[in-house]
Amino acid sequence: MANKGPSYGLSREVQSKIDKKYDPELEDRLVDWISVQCGGSVGKPQPGKQGFQAWLKDGCILCELINSLYRDAKPVKKIQNSTMAFKQMEQISQFLAAAEKYGVTKSDMFQTVDLWEGKDMAAVQMTLMALGSLAVTKTDGCYRGDPSWFHRKAQENRRDFTEEQMKEGQSVIGLQMGTNKGASQAGMTGYGRPRQIIN
Repeated sequence: MANKGPSYGLSREVQSKIDKKYDPELEDRLVDWISVQCGGSVGKPQPGKQGFQAWLKDGCILCELINSLYRDAKPVKKIQNSTMAFKQMEQISQFLAAAEKYGVTKSDMFQTVDLWEGKDMAAVQMTLMALGSLAVTKTDGCYRGDPSWFHRKAQENRRDFTEEQMKEGQSVIGLQMGTNKGASQAGMTGYGRPRQIIN
């Protein structure tokens, strides 16, 4: 965590809500996957949010993770251990750019400061979950680990219709548009009685 003083009031409430979203069980699953995917050289973090954050903070493990999901051209060319803050943040940014290129949506991405300062580790977990789900869904053979760790993303179910089927479909009124088939006002009576004016 960054060296900042304690937060008070609304800031403290907001940070407390963010901290409650962090899932220790998910942390265990992600650590297992990263260890299997990258190999034993990455080691394992101390249990808990701070340990997980310290393990990923320099960006090296994240860059190794994204590189392990590619066969040939690695998206992060140079991974280097550094104690300098801007170098660590740069590597986290390289991971995020490569993850987006891999297919993780922007809405599933964490911000660099979420990890580096430990502001929102739940967002980091969400990004890694999205990355794992994409990796297990792709059939390129790069995913290592238990397939049940992540849910598979929905696949495209493309349908090809003939010209004749398309013309038939144009004459059908979809039920969501409503239909007046068989409806008429026959037999309807007026609503209520007419207004009585008494002098």
